[in-house]
Formats: sequence, structure tokens, C-alpha cells
Amino acid sequence: MRHRFPTPPHLKRLHHQLSTFFSTAAHVFEKCSSVNKVKLLHQQLTVKGLAASDPTALPKIVGMYISCDAPSHALVTLSRIPPSPSSVFWWNSLIRRAVRLRLLDHALELYHCMQSLGWRPDGYTFPFVLKACGELPSFRRGASFHGAVCILGYEHNVFVGNALVAMYGRCGDLDSARQVFDEMILNKITDVISWNSIVAAYMQSGDSKKALHMFYRMTKGENQLHADAVSLVNILPALASVQASIQGKEAHAYALKTQLIKDLFVGNAIVDMYAKCGLMDDANKVFEQMELKDVVSWNAMLTGHSQIGRFEDALGLIEKMREEKIELNVVTWSAVISGYAQRGHGHEALDIFRQMVFSGSEPNVVTLVSLLSGCASVGSLLQGKEIHCHVIKKILNIKNNDNGDEQMVINSLIDMYAKCKAIDLARKLFDPVLPLNRNVVTWTAMIGGYAQHGEANDALKLFSQMVNYQNTPTAPNTTPNAFTISCALMACARLANLRHGKQIHGYILRTQFHSDVLFTHNCLIDMYVKSGDLDTARVVFNTMEQKNTVSWTSLMTGYGMHGYGREALRLFAGMRDSDSGLRIDGVTFLVILYACSHSGLVNEGMECFDAMTKEFKIVPRVEHYACMVDLFGRAGQLEKAMEVIKTMPVEPSPVVWVALLGSCRVHTNVKLAEYACDKLLELGCENDGTYTLLSNIYADMKRWKDVSKIRFLMKGSGIKKRPGWSCVQGKTGLVTFYVGDKDHARSDEIYDVLGDLIHRIKELGYVPDTSFALHDVDDEEKGDFLVEHSEKLALAYGILTTSCGQPIRITKNLRVCGDCHVAMVYISKIIDHEIILRDSSRFHHFKNGLCTCKGYW
Repeated sequence: MRHRFPTPPHLKRLHHQLSTFFSTAAHVFEKCSSVNKVKLLHQQLTVKGLAASDPTALPKIVGMYISCDAPSHALVTLSRIPPSPSSVFWWNSLIRRAVRLRLLDHALELYHCMQSLGWRPDGYTFPFVLKACGELPSFRRGASFHGAVCILGYEHNVFVGNALVAMYGRCGDLDSARQVFDEMILNKITDVISWNSIVAAYMQSGDSKKALHMFYRMTKGENQLHADAVSLVNILPALASVQASIQGKEAHAYALKTQLIKDLFVGNAIVDMYAKCGLMDDANKVFEQMELKDVVSWNAMLTGHSQIGRFEDALGLIEKMREEKIELNVVTWSAVISGYAQRGHGHEALDIFRQMVFSGSEPNVVTLVSLLSGCASVGSLLQGKEIHCHVIKKILNIKNNDNGDEQMVINSLIDMYAKCKAIDLARKLFDPVLPLNRNVVTWTAMIGGYAQHGEANDALKLFSQMVNYQNTPTAPNTTPNAFTISCALMACARLANLRHGKQIHGYILRTQFHSDVLFTHNCLIDMYVKSGDLDTARVVFNTMEQKNTVSWTSLMTGYGMHGYGREALRLFAGMRDSDSGLRIDGVTFLVILYACSHSGLVNEGMECFDAMTKEFKIVPRVEHYACMVDLFGRAGQLEKAMEVIKTMPVEPSPVVWVALLGSCRVHTNVKLAEYACDKLLELGCENDGTYTLLSNIYADMKRWKDVSKIRFLMKGSGIKKRPGWSCVQGKTGLVTFYVGDKDHARSDEIYDVLGDLIHRIKELGYVPDTSFALHDVDDEEKGDFLVEHSEKLALAYGILTTSCGQPIRITKNLRVCGDCHVAMVYISKIIDHEIILRDSSRFHHFKNGLCTCKGYW
């Protein structure tokens, strides 16, 4: 039996005083919750000596200060209290408050202050501290707190474990997040929050597939946990990102069954999922049934309509939002602007932006990036410059701005200027960006700009720099992606630079590049085709595990360009017989008609045209008719070509008349050429190509006055003939030659080799075709002009520098000269090289006195 000893009289009095004091204090505090009242109570407690007598007195005062939102007074008071487990609660309250107010560094300072005063954190301290580390984010400090968790023995605390998973996820360290989570599974301390945390971590990193895998493990594996609202809000965006609408409907059904559909966040997530899957009718049903909606609900619907091009519906929603007095925020406007921009409607995007500004809504980074994309899509340089000015005022000149936002805008500016063909302005934005701050998008935008609208050589130089920077510790996130690789391969294709193309192919193989393999392989096929290596293009095609329509059409285009029309037809037949469900469309037929025209396969081309209209029900476009004109024209059937033009159901475009004019050049039909030229001029196509073709036809007929007339017209119109050039692959790179070029260090050797070749082929029967000299001088002088043509100079240099038996690859920016074509046929008989020449029209393979074009060029 335990005996109760009587309490001494002085302790009884103290307890009575404290009870009376706090009773009075509480009464006063209820009437007036000001900091001054609490300070007065604190002062009275101290004066009466009650603070030192009872350890519970000062903690109560701390609580009052915190309730009055006076954290500094609470902290001063708390620092005077001897450490005790029960009073750690107040430290946790201060840290929680700092985190809630996003005073994240201050929250961590409070933790360190607590430790320095000898207090021991408990299992409720670390979740707040780790949350602060995750939101900063600060991996280094988060990892150090993880160490403290282990030292103090809280690693088996489910709240702490959940906070660690969330912290590592926010800091981007998925391996550590998964390791902590797996240890929690092993120790059997997980709950729904644990699973939600790891799913959220994968979603934040953009790995939707792993997020879905973890969600299914949670709900259908051995754990069998019931998803809550947070689970659904986490997983629905993952389903949307992979277009898993069936699984999305299952999640919707679960939300209905569990009544979670009433949760506003869940409802919004379901609407957003359906919208991103393009199921706007389903999204609308959920939206209409929601009892409570907010601006996020409306924005989800608006974004969905915009992304699939239903802009009238999107604008109608904006009107309804105005009617229901729902504030149109920046997300609302940005959704419509982004939708227009992504579908190439740049002018409409700019109109919506003007409405946005007029309404008083301030654009954010997403708005500006979408606008720049819209300007790029329509080549609107003036408006792009206006947006640039806005960016300078609102983004780039603001201190303490988010570096990621700034770089995103700069990347968009580079892309906009490049696509608007202002490549110099794009480079002026690119150069000041430090290599440390250049991410893969920065490099790709600039490389793509050069590849498409600038100097392809500059694109390859920049790609080389990017790969070199990738290997330095000061330049993270610069690993080329599928788009970077495609831009570099595009540059190689433009230059027919096989050497660099093979190096990039080697880089792909060495780095085991798996991102968007199909896209990359299609670009490789295109590069090899346009660089004259058709065999390797076929090898790449044959080794592809997956092929799409682009894969087949790219290779068919190659066979057409190289004069192997029958091989293109066999490939087309294989595509039709494929069980892959490939879509044969107008582009496919355009490619096959092109192949037929460049190989003289007139009957086969006519059969394909008939199959396109009758079997595949494809309505021919003007480009298809141009191919038919070209098909008949190259074969010398100019009357049939004219019949196609006359019976076309659409108005002939410049491409049709250019095809006819080119055929007139080959078959010397002056009257028809003049007619085609007049039609081109009526359509406003006054360019050097039109005039040059007609001038060449006049020169063939020795109508020198008409040649002079054409030159006079060109001069009067300010039109200059493009200088012809030819480049050839040398030992150190591409070497370019112009007509009569003598600037190369080995010019004497080049002309000696060329002179010897001309002498030898004349003995075989070659007679210079002086009509291609296009000068009103005697035949002997014209022959001298012909020797100086750029393609002949490039060939001579190739013979000097290319190993015996290796092909010589030449690229010419204009159509090859007729005399040069004949000369190369003869030269191919006496040299041990295959000559592969790519001109503006097609490829020519010269070998053993034959050319693959067979005269159809």
C-alpha cells in the first residue's frame, strides 16, 4: 500500500498562486489576444517569481506568444527554458510556422538554434525540417538531416520516413528516395502517405511509367492499400501523360465508388486527365456534374479544348467564365495562347495576348514562351521583337529572378529568331549565355537554327562544341537529345557531309542512345540518302526493330533521288503488303511519283497515280500534278505534260510551271519554255532560276540577243544569278570550288590533273558541248570556259586526295552542267573511283562509263 505524504504549506500556496494567475491570464487573454497583453502577463509572472518555481509556466507563455503570432518573443522565452521532451512541442510549432510561411532557411536556423541550446529533436521535428529542405530544394542539408535521423534512432518512424522520401524526391535524387522507401517496406512501416510520396517523387521527375507501376503495387500488390484523394491526384496526371484513358476511367470509377469524386482536387484531376487524353465529351460530363468548381476546373477544360484545336469552344468558355464572374487568371489566357501557338496559329495567339493585356492580366513565363513559339511558327519577326522587349522589361531585368525561368525565355528567343531566319540575332543571344547555364534546349535551338536556316557548317561546329562541353564538370545537362542529334544529322544531309554523319552515327552507337530511337534512325536514313551512301541507309532501315511511314518514305525518296526507281517501287509494294498497319497517304505517293519521273518509268508512274485516286481515294494536290508534268516532261512527252496542266482541277502553282520549264530545257522547246516562263512571271516568281533556265534555252539555240535581253531584265529587276559552286570531301573536311577558281593552294596540280583528264577522254570520243558555256564567243574559247566549271575542279581535287578505289563525293548547289555530265561519264571509264555527284535535282552515280540517271535529269 502506497502512503500519500502531506504537501508542504508553501507548495500549496505556490500551486494556488499559479492556478489563480493562469486562470486570470486566460480570462484576460480571451478578451484581448494582443502581444502587449501577453507581455504584461509574462512580466507579472516573472515579478512574482512564479516563472522559476514551476517548469510549466514559461511554456504556457510561449504558447500564448505563438497564438498571437509573435514568434520572436516566443523564441526568446523558449531559449530561457531548460530543455525537456515535453516542451519540444513549442520548437516544432515555431519550425512548422516558418515552413508554412515558406521561411525555409529560417526554419532550418530554428532547428540549429534548438540544438545549440541542448534540445533534442523528436519524431515530429524532422518531418518539418525535411520538408523545408525539399522545398528549397537543398539535397546537401537534407542528406545531413537524414544522418541525424539515423543517429537519433528515428529511421523506423513512419512520419520521418515519409518526409525523407518526399525530400529526396523534391531534390531530384530518386535513387535515395527509393532506397528509403524500400527500407520502410522491409521494416513494414509504410502507409498510404508513404506510397503517395514515392509516386509523387516519380511524377516530379517526369517518370510517369514508374509512378504508375508503384501505384499498382500499392493497390493491387501484397500491400492492398486503399487509394485516398492524394493518391488519385498523384496518379491521374501520370495516366494523362501516357494517354492511358482506359485506366483513367477505372480511376474515375473508383472515385465515384468511394465518394472521392466530391473532393475538388480529385474532380479537377479527372477533368484534366480526360482533357489531356482528348476525350473532351467525357471531361465535360465530369465538369458539369461537379458541385464545386474553381478556376482550375475551368482552366482544365479550356486547355483541353485549346490543345485539340477547338478554339471556338475555348473562347466560349472564357465568355462563360466572365458571365459567372470567375476571374480569368494568367493560366486561363496562357492555355488558349499555347493551344494556338502549338498548332501553328501564331497570329491568333498574338490576338489573344492583346486581349489578355487589355484585361489587365500580367503574362508569366509560360505565356511569353508560348507567344514566342507562335511568332516562330509564322515567321513573325516584328512581333517576336516586340515580345523580346516585353521579356527584357518583365523577366530579364528583374533581380532575384528564377534562373530556370530566365533560361527558358532565352531559349525561346533563340528559337524564335532562328525560325524567323534572323540567325545572327539568335547567335547574339546565345553567345552571352555562359556554358554553365546552357542546357540541352539552348544548344539544340541554336544548332537547329543553323541547320535549317543558316550555315550547316556552323551547326556541326556548334554540335562538336556541345559534345566537348558535355564531358566537363562545369557544364551539366548538355547531353544531346533526339532533337539535337536530328539537327546535326540534318546539317550533314544539307552538306552531303558523310564523314561527319558517320561520326554522329558512331556517337549514337557509343552512347547507347535510346531516346526516341525511331526518330533518330529515320534521321540517319535521311542523312545517308542525301550524302550518297544508299547502301548504309538500307542497312539502317533493315536493322530497325520498329518502322513507321517516315522510315519507308525516306528510303523510297533515296532510291528516287539516286535513280533506282524500280527499287523504290519494290519498296512501295513491301510497304503496302506490310502487316504493321502503315498509313499510305499523299506524301507517300508524292515520293513514288518523284521516283518514277527520275527513272523514266512513265507507265508505272501513271499506274501509281491511278491507284492513288481509285484504290486509296486520295485527292491529288497540286504537287502530285507537278510530278505528273515532270514525269511526262522528262520523258520528252511535252504534249501530255501540257494536257495534265490543262485538265488539272486546281490552278497550276509555280512548281508546275518550273517542272515544265525544266523539261523544255532538256528537250529544247523554246515556245513552250517562253509560255511557262510568262506564267511564272504572272505568279510573281521573278527569281534567278526562272530567268537562268530560259537564258540557257536561248543559248542552246544560239539566240544570243535573247540571252542578252534576259540578262538585261535580270539586271533591271535587281535579280542576281546565284554563283555556282561545288564542294568535295577532302582529307580535312569539305573543300568548295567556284567557276574558274584558282584560290586553292593546290590549284596548279588541280588544273594539271584536269587538263590531263580532258586530253585522255577526247581520245575516247569526248567532244565539249560548247552550248553550255553560254558565252557568245568562238568554240575554242568556250571549251576553255567549260574546263573551269566548278564540278570539274572538284572532281580533279577529289582524284588528287582520295585513296584509290574510294568513291569521290561531290555536291553542287545548281543543276550539273550538261557538258560536265558527259565529261564525267567519260572520266569514269579511266579512273578507279565511283563519282557520286549530288546536284539541286538528284544524284548521279558515274561508274564504268555509265550514269544512274540514264539521261532523266
